[in-house]
Amino acid sequence: MAAWTWRFEKADGTQVEPAVPPEEFPTQGDAESWIGENWKALAEGGADQVRLLEDTTEIYGPMSLHAQEAAAEEA
Repeated sequence: MAAWTWRFEKADGTQVEPAVPPEEFPTQGDAESWIGENWKALAEGGADQVRLLEDTTEIYGPMSLHAQEAAAEEA
């Protein structure tokens, strides 16, 4: 069974330890729900962007955590 995880990075792609303890998720939807709930704390904790991985395969990224903050302020 595949495990979905997030990789947390600085803007330059350097991996960082997330402010919120990361999890492994059984589905892509579960992983995306979690990032939706935790992105602000992650950004405040020093992560600038994330990448979604299925096992060791990158599904997408980098996705900025700051873009979501700007979009939330505009809404």
